[in-house]
Amino acid sequence: MDSLTQIVLGAACGELVLGKKIGNKALLFGAIGGTIPDLDVFIGSFLYNNEIQAMAFHRGFMHSILFAVLGCFAFGWITYKLYNTQKRTGTTQLKDWILLFFWAIFTHPLLDCFTPYGTQLFAPFSDYRIAFNNISVVDPLYTLPFLFCMIVVLIFKRTNLKRLQWTKAGIYISSIYMVLTLFNKLYMDRVFKKSFEKAGITFQRFSAQPTILNNILWYAVAETATEYHLTFYSHFDKSATANKMISIAKNHEIIDMNDKNLQTLAWFSNDYFTIHKKEKIGTYKYTDLRYPMLNPDDITTSVFNFTVFFENGEWDILPFDGNTPSKEDFAKFTERFWGI
Repeated sequence: MDSLTQIVLGAACGELVLGKKIGNKALLFGAIGGTIPDLDVFIGSFLYNNEIQAMAFHRGFMHSILFAVLGCFAFGWITYKLYNTQKRTGTTQLKDWILLFFWAIFTHPLLDCFTPYGTQLFAPFSDYRIAFNNISVVDPLYTLPFLFCMIVVLIFKRTNLKRLQWTKAGIYISSIYMVLTLFNKLYMDRVFKKSFEKAGITFQRFSAQPTILNNILWYAVAETATEYHLTFYSHFDKSATANKMISIAKNHEIIDMNDKNLQTLAWFSNDYFTIHKKEKIGTYKYTDLRYPMLNPDDITTSVFNFTVFFENGEWDILPFDGNTPSKEDFAKFTERFWGI
């Protein structure tokens, strides 16, 4: 999920492990631990000159169970050595810091598994990405109540039992909301399945997920032999099914997808993608259809539009190379949110 949410969750982990001993500093170190896995964005850019490989590195090994186990010992030991000096000597133990960093790091990829992006939780042994698709990468209803509870925690002294009560309240409220989104996901899957069947679309598979910032307006993509079919459904819709479909040709044959980098790109998209030639010779527009358009009527407003090109003997991309969303696009999104 987004960085703020991971910081809040990490801070809660820090409070549960070391809050009684070091007070608000536990929230700070927990927040740092909760941020560590997302540093793979910068490390991937450093390790790879190719944007496809760098993008694939995100939510890979640094979001795995193995990294959480190895990382908690490394970061725990370093922090213990730096913190346990002078007046603070003996106030904490090494195991405290190992536990703090384990829970702060481990809960980060665990939370990411619920989003559509997917997380390679078992890397490097498997590149399978777990994605339950039940909550958006940014969802204020999950984050803001949790954030409020953790801000309240800052008010009380470390020995005050209310710190623990407010921390647990934040965890319980956010967890209950997460469970509700899982049930909502099951309901929406049934709605979209009926919608595609009603439209006479015999699909091989389909994927559904909430749109950004909410769990009300959902998006789905269904795959047939030659096309993808896109649709939206809101809880405020009067109809029991989604009735407007956008059909898009796959066009996978435009480029030889047997190339290693292009196979990685297809894997990243879970094979939900379409390709079109661009005006500049040798460049192609690649749209990852897992993610919804901002404007439900315009495929060009998809955030995950890439320019694919061949350079220096390999295929590469210009990431997020789509049209800049306009006020009209935001207006269309809001209008669709409130139903039809």
